[in-house]
Amino acid sequence: MLTHSIPFSPGHSADFFGQFAAAPAVFALRNADESAEPYVSKTANLRKRLQRLLAPPESQSKRLNLRERTAKIDYSLTGSDFESVLLLYRTSRQEFPDTYQKRLRLRPAPVIRLNLENEYPRAYATTRIGKLGGRSLFYGPFRSRAVADKFLNDSLDLFKMRRCTFDLNPDPSFPGCVYSEMKMCLAPCFKGCTDEAYAAEVARVQEYFDSGGQSLLRELEADRERLSAELDFEAAAAQHAKVAKSKGILSACDEICGRLDRLDAAIIQPSSETKTVALFRFHGGELLGPAPVMMESERGVSENIVSENIGSETVGSETMPLEDQAQPAQDPANPPPEKQADTISAKNLESNIRVALQSLVPSGGQRAQRFSEELAILKRWYYRTHKVGEIFFANDRGELPLRRMARGATRVYRGEKEAPVLPTVEEQQPS
Repeated sequence: MLTHSIPFSPGHSADFFGQFAAAPAVFALRNADESAEPYVSKTANLRKRLQRLLAPPESQSKRLNLRERTAKIDYSLTGSDFESVLLLYRTSRQEFPDTYQKRLRLRPAPVIRLNLENEYPRAYATTRIGKLGGRSLFYGPFRSRAVADKFLNDSLDLFKMRRCTFDLNPDPSFPGCVYSEMKMCLAPCFKGCTDEAYAAEVARVQEYFDSGGQSLLRELEADRERLSAELDFEAAAAQHAKVAKSKGILSACDEICGRLDRLDAAIIQPSSETKTVALFRFHGGELLGPAPVMMESERGVSENIVSENIGSETVGSETMPLEDQAQPAQDPANPPPEKQADTISAKNLESNIRVALQSLVPSGGQRAQRFSEELAILKRWYYRTHKVGEIFFANDRGELPLRRMARGATRVYRGEKEAPVLPTVEEQQPS
């Protein structure tokens, strides 16, 4: 799990710590007794942290010091806090299989469960995720449980699916509830509808969640246009109000919120390796990576690889030979050091990303508990106010946007921030 291992003894001098990089890392301090628990942590500066823990203690200091208890230092350098958190999770899971959740303070991500295993399905917010291959469907993750509850309640106001929590035993003598009295539920509890009608309403709710609300918007907009064509402007105005309400509800749903068994996201982070970025992928219920993506290419005497405008809207695949560009006179035998490596072309960068994605293959059979934990790690990073790196989601056909990822990889490599997405002309115009 950790790639480097160095023996340690209290007799080492202060120069011992100079061999460690002053860079982010995950490390474990191990005792000579193999049965003893190691000290596992992450840090933004490995050298400084090890000096604090292993240097000779100051007189009467109460600071934790493990100099006399450490016999070996295991560590791995990381390129970002996201990678550090993921590696710390994997290491803690291996070292402390019974207590790692408490140590890491992992809080499950809030999601919406559409329970299709019940004879009369219903939806509710929860933090417990069951088997993804089961009949029930899960949607999320949401920023908080309160956001999930509000989104669900507002969404169900647009449908007539039940909200009661108990198992139904339909009885015509049952008085029903306030939702049935307000005509906001089909009332299967007292046979207010047929089983087929209720199943059709559940199918509409499922399609609404699967499409991110677009199925209902299309339905409402079609009705609005039909009523306008029939000159029933009052009813068309009512439909327009429903469209506006639906869009307001969907605005609380972030891009990451979707059907979890279809969640396919690529995360690009800085790398601890030179000339690369690190690619992670959440796919098949697993958080995979890192896989290195080469950003620069060593240029030989006969190579003509030049920087390309990756940040443009349309990324080309052709490169311009160096002799076609205005270049200052240089000695070909002694090129400047900064010109030894150039950013690779857009076409090659997309190819590198594609190869890296193909190497991140889920193992299959992911347990619900581990899926919930890795989803919590992704959700924690995604909802940070200030976060490093970029994330890209697959479309409805399961295709990741390689060109956008190439531009994002360039921004991450250069330490630039993603430019805000401006609304299109169609989005600026009122509905």
